[in-house]
Amino acid sequence: MSNVARFSVSVNPQLLEEFDKLTTEVGSNRSMAVESAMRGYLVEHKWTMKDNADVAGALILFYDHHVKGVMEILTQIQHDYIDVIYSTTHIHLEHNNCLEIIAVRGQVKKLKALKKSIESIKGVKQLQVSIMNIQ
Repeated sequence: MSNVARFSVSVNPQLLEEFDKLTTEVGSNRSMAVESAMRGYLVEHKWTMKDNADVAGALILFYDHHVKGVMEILTQIQHDYIDVIYSTTHIHLEHNNCLEIIAVRGQVKKLKALKKSIESIKGVKQLQVSIMNIQ
């Protein structure tokens, strides 16, 4: 028996073409790239399964600071979650766009609520969460 499992997947043909092209450009192959993507997916989502787990990481958000009220709402949310926010870094990228990195540590349930609060802010264009289980 082999140390691998084979399976088939149905995807949009254009997506597969783009995936294969990029995979070749970075010097990989489809199997290695899919395995890497699966590991990334597990890391990205596994932390959300245990509400009482203690985790640490960062919320990285990209937003338009000219949208009315976005800065005030973001500041208020950060004050509301002061027990899990350890630091923030604000970076001016362009005239309108800013990047904010929020270092966090706490229970999953609380960090999920923080994430949901930030996602709901008008002007936030993208939110990426990178969390590690520290137990």
